[in-house]
Parts: sequence; C-alpha cells; structure tokens
Amino acid sequence: MENNNNKSFEEDLENDFNLKEFFDKYLVHWKWFGFGVSICLIMAFLYLRYTIPQYKAFTTILVKDEKKGGMLSELSAFADMGLGGSVVNNVDNEIEILKSRTLIESTIKKLNLTVSFIFKGKIKDIELYEKSPIEVTLINPEKHFYENEMILNYKELAPDTFELEIEFKEDKEQGVLNSTSVAKYHYDELITTQYGQIIIRKSKIKVDDLKEKFGKFSIVISPLEDIVDSFRERVSVNPISKTSSVVEISIKDPVVKKAEDFLDNLIAIYNSNAATDKNFIAENTSEFINNRLEIITQELDGVEKNVESFKTSNEVTDIESEAKLYVEGSDEYVKKGVETEIQLNVVNSMLSFIKKSSSSDLLPANIISEKGDASNLINNYNTLILDRNRILKSATPENPSVIKLDQQIASLKSNVFASLLRMQSNLVIQKNNLKRNEGILNSKIRKIPVQEHQFRIIDRQQKVKEELYLYLLQKREETAISLAATEPNARVIDSGKAEKIPASPKKKIVYLVALLLGLLIPFGIIYVINLLDTKIKSRLDLEGKTLIPFIGDVPTSDSPSDIIKADSRTSSAEALRIVRTNLEFILSKADENRAKTIFLTSTFPKEGKTFVSANLAGTFALSGKKVLLVGMDIRNPRLDEYFALPGRGFTNYLSSKDVKLDDLIVKQDGFDNFYILPAGVIPPNPAELLMSNKVDDLFKTLKNQYDYIIVDTAPVSLVTDTLLIAKHADCFIYVARANFLEKRMLNIPNELYKANKLPNMCLLLNDTDSTKGYGYGYGYGVNVKKTSWYNKILKR
Repeated sequence: MENNNNKSFEEDLENDFNLKEFFDKYLVHWKWFGFGVSICLIMAFLYLRYTIPQYKAFTTILVKDEKKGGMLSELSAFADMGLGGSVVNNVDNEIEILKSRTLIESTIKKLNLTVSFIFKGKIKDIELYEKSPIEVTLINPEKHFYENEMILNYKELAPDTFELEIEFKEDKEQGVLNSTSVAKYHYDELITTQYGQIIIRKSKIKVDDLKEKFGKFSIVISPLEDIVDSFRERVSVNPISKTSSVVEISIKDPVVKKAEDFLDNLIAIYNSNAATDKNFIAENTSEFINNRLEIITQELDGVEKNVESFKTSNEVTDIESEAKLYVEGSDEYVKKGVETEIQLNVVNSMLSFIKKSSSSDLLPANIISEKGDASNLINNYNTLILDRNRILKSATPENPSVIKLDQQIASLKSNVFASLLRMQSNLVIQKNNLKRNEGILNSKIRKIPVQEHQFRIIDRQQKVKEELYLYLLQKREETAISLAATEPNARVIDSGKAEKIPASPKKKIVYLVALLLGLLIPFGIIYVINLLDTKIKSRLDLEGKTLIPFIGDVPTSDSPSDIIKADSRTSSAEALRIVRTNLEFILSKADENRAKTIFLTSTFPKEGKTFVSANLAGTFALSGKKVLLVGMDIRNPRLDEYFALPGRGFTNYLSSKDVKLDDLIVKQDGFDNFYILPAGVIPPNPAELLMSNKVDDLFKTLKNQYDYIIVDTAPVSLVTDTLLIAKHADCFIYVARANFLEKRMLNIPNELYKANKLPNMCLLLNDTDSTKGYGYGYGYGVNVKKTSWYNKILKR
C-alpha cells in the first residue's frame, strides 16, 4: 500500500504544474523585461522614423468573360452577323497577361520609369516623381540605357547652365569599375554619355526650393530589367470573387502618384494591345478577303463566259424548259403519227372494199375524216345506191332512170376511188413527215442528258463562285465594321487610387511586434537558461518534488567563516533562528530527559552542512541550552575551519582504549554552554570505526550530559558512514545547497525518506539568494546594503 502511495506521489510530481511558480520564475526578472521592451520600442520608433513608407494603390476592372457574365459587348448590335464573339476571354488568362513581363515593361517604357529623380537627405533619400525640376529624355534608350546603370549628380550653375557629375559602371574582366566625369552643359543640349545621348530640359519646378528642402539632387538611370523585376514583385492581380470577372490590380510604392499612373497606364496599354491584336486580325482578314475577291471575280467572269459559250454552241437558252418542249413535241408527233397510220389504214381498207364491191353495195360511211371530199363523195354515192335500189323495186335495170343512176354511180365511184387515192398519198406523205420530225426531236432529246450534265458542271461552278463572292463581300463589310468599332478587353471600374495610410510599415503592428519581441526575447533567454540550468535555486524548486518536511532555507552569508553571535542580525542568522524554531516542532516527540540529537548530512561535499551544523549549534547555545557539536565526518573533517580545535577527537576516542571522552571535548569561547567534539585524526578504516560498540556507548553517555547534540556527518551519496550511525539521531537535517545540487539528485533524499533510513528526516536549503524574493524576507528591521539595479542585473 505504501508503494502505491509513493508511486502516486511520483506521478503527481511529474504531472503537477504550478502556474504561480511558473510566472514567479519570470516576474523576478521584471527589469530584464522592462529593458527588453524599452530597447525594442526604441528600435521600432527609429525604424518607423527612417523607413520610407510604402503606399498601396489599386484599380478594379471588369474583364470580359463569357463564362462569368463578363460585360456587354460594344458589338452586341452586330451579334447576328457573328461579330464580337470570335475570341473567348478567360479571367485566369487575362490575369496572367496583366502580370506579364511584356506588359509591365511596356508601361515602364511609356512612363520613362527607368529615370528617377532622387534628393539625398541625411538619413533617407526621397524620390520626386511629378515635382522634378528637370525632364530627362533618353535618345535611343534600347541600345545601352536599358542595360546599364548611371547616376547624374545635377547642379544648376545659371538659369541656362548646369553641371553634371556622371557616374557609371563598367564591366571589365568580370570586375566592376566606377567611372566619373564632370562637365558643364546647357538646357536642351544634346549630351553624350558613356551609354548614349540624353537631353535635359527645365520643368516648372524651381530647383532652389527643392535643394533647400531636400539637399543633393541626382538623376538615376537604372537598367530596365531591374525596374521590371521590382514592379513585377510588387504588382498583385487577384479576382474579387470566384463567381465574378471583376479583377483588382494593386501595387506598393513610396510615390503615390507614380503608383496610380502605373496602374492607369497598365490598363490602358493592356486594352490597347488587345485592340491592336484584334485589329491586326481584322486587317489581315480584310486583306485576305480583298485578295480573294479579286481572284473570285476573275474566276466568276471565266465561268460566266463558259456558260455563254455553252449555250451559244448548243443553241439553248434553258435546257430544262427546252427539254420539256422537246418531249411534249415528240409525244405530239407520236400521237399524230398514230392518227395518220389509223387514217391510212382506213383509207387502204376503203380502197380494197371499193375494188371488191359491186355497183349495188353501199360504202362505209363516217370512217373517213370529214376534212377531205371523200366523205361527201361516199355519202353522195350511198344516196345514189339507195335511190337506184328504191327504183328497182318498181322498175327493171333497163329502165332509163336506172341506167342513168348506174352511170352516175359508176362515175361517182370512180371519183370516190380517186379521192381515196389522193387521201392515201397525202397520209403517206404526212406519215413520213411526222416520222422525220419525230426523229429530229428524239435526236435532241437524246442530247439533253449530256448537255444537262455538262451545263450542271458549269452551273455548279458558277453558283459556287457567286456564293463565295457574296460571302466575301459580306465578310468584308463585317471586318470593316469590326475595325471601326473595336471593343476593349476590360472596362475600368475604379481608376488607380492610392490609400492615404501607408501599407507598410504599419505603426500599430510594428509597435505591437516590438512589444512582443521585448517580452519574448527576455522570456526566451530566461527560459533557455532555466531549461539548461538543472540546479536547485530556491524553495520553489523543492515544492511538489519531495515529501520531506522543509524546515527552512539559509541565505548566502556575507562572512561564512564567522559563527553566529548573540547580536547577529544578518539574514543567515535570522534564517537559522527560524530553523531552530522549526526543529522544536519536529523534535516535540523526542525524550525530554535526554539530549535531542540532530544529525546533518548532504548529498555531496561542499553543500554547507558543516557551516549549518556549526551555526545551528551556536544558535541553540545562544538560547541557553547546553549544546555539543560532534564532528563525525571523519573522512573530511571541516569543523576546524570555523573553530580553533585540537588535533585529537572522536576518532581518537574510538581507536584508543585509554583516551577519556571528556579530555577530547572542547568548550567554545564566547558561549556559556557550547561544546565541541572534534573529528580527530582521519582514520584508515572509518566505516569499521563507526560500527564499533563504543559509538553506542558514546551517545548513551553524551545524551545524559547535554540538551542538544548536533552531529556533522558525511555525505550519504559517497560513503555509508552516515547510515551506520543514523539510529542514534532523533532528527536528520538533509542539507541541499542552492545553485549546486541538481534537481535530479533529489531522488536520493526521497528514496532515503521513503525507506526511513534517516529517522525523522527534514530538508534545509543552504546558500539561497534572498535578493531574488525567495524565502521569508529575512533581515526584518535590519539595515541592508542596497545594490543598484544595474549591478543586480549584472550579478544575475
């Protein structure tokens, strides 16, 4: 059960975190924090005082983007003609174009930003943009001015004369050499420099006013690449949101007007380049259309001449219409030919019938066309036959009337026959004519497919050329319209405008950072020192790390070799008096009839157990008690450093049979009841001596003679001497020295305490620093020497 309690205690020691203890470690160094904050705030002030502020200028534009709505096109009125939508813009693409080196370089060239006018102050330089007293024009800057750096120190000598000190750099054999030349010039004069020619003209700004305010005036001509890189690093192009095509373009620059002009000109050049690209396409398109129109016109003329030649050679005007007429005519000839054939057959039948018929037979009527005279003759013939047959009913064939009718019938029959022969001849002729004409038409009809095929080839070419000609004419007009009304890629929503408050440095943030650094730097230093320092510093390092009762701490003594006196009022003396009082409570259960025996030990030598033993014995002696101080650290006796002691002592008593104990005890001068038993000569066998029965007899004897016995023993971590005599102690004071004993070594007294190897064990911390606020405020009512705060800091 005890082991479980010990284990739980150890876990509590590891997991316990005392917030007050944590802050106390740092609050004691409050002057360091004040010093760090002061230094950092002063540095922040100097930084803000002499740092050139950067102002943020920004502009917003609406980029044409069909996916996100974009803007209404200026050519929307011609949307039905297909204008305004040939190029599809994308916000992401346009952002990259706006950040491109080419666009920024064009803007810098337009504004001549490679030339800057600098007034040199005592600490920082100021660039003038619009307030420059002169204007500098570079002649053919692309050749050398855009590749090299040059500084012109300007000084006006007269209203029309000035002096230039020209500084430029030369690269020779991988080295950089500075060259300087000084000369006088006139305004508007062509000045020849190392890298080219320049012209300097006066502006409306007065030089004297600027010189009085700003000091030395210089013209700096920088390489184009350096200026472009500088602007590219400072330009930011970001969309306002993912769902809109509004883009914000911003830049930071110490000169507000320059930043605003740069943004405005950047957008203007961007739109101009976009319009130039579109016009370039349109102009090329227009040129292509005009060239094609010339070719198509010639080809169309050739095709139309082919049509004319084809129709002339084939004697046609409209093949389709004429083919229809030919077919209809052929059908008509066929129909007439059939009719003629029928009539011819009828005539041939009539002729055969007439040849075979008698004079009394009637001829067929109504089968011969009424257009000829044969039909009338047949009708007359049949009428005579009928009259003759009627007369023969009442008369004989010899009747004159009958004979006369016979003669008339024979004559008429001959006429009918002759008429039919003529009709037969006419029908044969008509039949032949119809067949010939039908053959002609059939011949033409047979030619129609070939002609139609040939004509369609020519006609197809003609239609293609005509449609292409009309299409090119339309596109030429559309291109002319697009050239006349080129739409911009972006519409400016807000023109370039700079904020009134500098974007950097921000005063509040700089001071806040300085304040934090002023706190964090000392905190970090102290934290690292504490982290690396594993030694016990004060009672705070003991709390929560051990269950051993703590009886007090003894501050560093100004005179450690001096023993406490009755009039001692030092912090060490007061601390020992407190320890004495606390020991009375610990020894309350000890036998009142025998001496209260107090043993003192430590982990290592030089922890001050001998100092505490001597002064604690003196403290008890000053209280009127009879006290014996015994030196039982027989391996390394140290009591002679505090008292004048003889060479014989405790070891002599143990090793000799004829030595009396009373002869070895020495009374301390200045005290009424303070006696000392020295350690004696260092023996070769200290452990064996301490195991002697004479040790038991010694304590039995001494406990009957004194009120308090203070025993200075050996360190427990090095030898076993202390454990051999621990049974004689009523109380064990375990001395730990501040800034000497490491915290991990507390495991030794903790183990001894848990195993109860040292009876009635308590802990005392020696050599603490009372100036750091630890302990109980020793020295009440005492004049303490004050130390300056910087000496305390240095001491720490």
